Amino acid sequence: MATISNINGIPEDNISHYNGGVSSLYTARNGDTWGHYVSTVATGGTITTDGNFKVHTFTSSGTFAVTTLGTTTSVQYLLIAGGGGGAHGYYGGGGGAGGYLTATGFGISDGASLTVTIGGGGAIGAHNANAIAGSNSVFATVTSTGGGYGSGYSSGNAGGNGGSGGGGSGVLLAASKAGGTATASPAQGHNGGTSSTGIVSRAAGGGGAGAVGQSCSGGGATSTGGTGGVGLASSISGSSVYRGGGGGGGSYHTSSVVSLGGNGGGGNGVGHFTGGPASTAGTTNTGGGGGGSNFLASSAGGSGIAIIRYQFQE
Repeated sequence: MATISNINGIPEDNISHYNGGVSSLYTARNGDTWGHYVSTVATGGTITTDGNFKVHTFTSSGTFAVTTLGTTTSVQYLLIAGGGGGAHGYYGGGGGAGGYLTATGFGISDGASLTVTIGGGGAIGAHNANAIAGSNSVFATVTSTGGGYGSGYSSGNAGGNGGSGGGGSGVLLAASKAGGTATASPAQGHNGGTSSTGIVSRAAGGGGAGAVGQSCSGGGATSTGGTGGVGLASSISGSSVYRGGGGGGGSYHTSSVVSLGGNGGGGNGVGHFTGGPASTAGTTNTGGGGGGSNFLASSAGGSGIAIIRYQFQE
């Protein structure tokens, strides 16, 4: 027995009466099943509509609650963790982007109450020290890992590991400062860039959801830091938006230069002693890494986000 979805080109559930009877009471027509569409209804976050789909956007922690399970029994999600902070003092590395996870076919059940936790961006840390990693974001059983911190000149040999890795700081007659590694499983981003051995007055960029952070070598009074790795674009909310960019690295410079953060909310790194522009934070609710800097303060990573999408009508 086939299931019919329309009659003479009209969706069956848009037909209020059939053969003098109420169509919603019919279970069959001419021997075929009349499969009535039932809307799935849920609460939580900020709810918008994109055609036949509902979109729940969580910019802070909350609950996705299924109040009616209809014809649609699964959702698509995008889950991004908080980005890592950028480091400062002697050319600090850019912060890595928060972990970026997206999938379709995530099953839901009637009456389900699914926890959503939005990870905050990592702070900048002390002068010459490593910055702070971003915090994880969670949707039900799925966890997105916070972005790795940008490396500080006097703290360790590498940027922090995470969803995407933080950038390595500049070095001065010292060993290389490797970028942090994107260690999360399943893969959620890319590694941070590395600053090579020698007199290097340029810090590397943090990794992004879509690409590694830029590595650096050499340097001087006109150098910029490494750019942050680019993020990824998603149309889950109805239009294409980039998120998950890595932070730009700091550098040595006698006036001011800017090292661009990755497209997708990555903060810009800067190189200057006084005056000029400040580094910028990862953009709120993109998971972007924070920008690194030289002597002046660097910037924090951006907070994460969760977006849930499902069909609610034909």
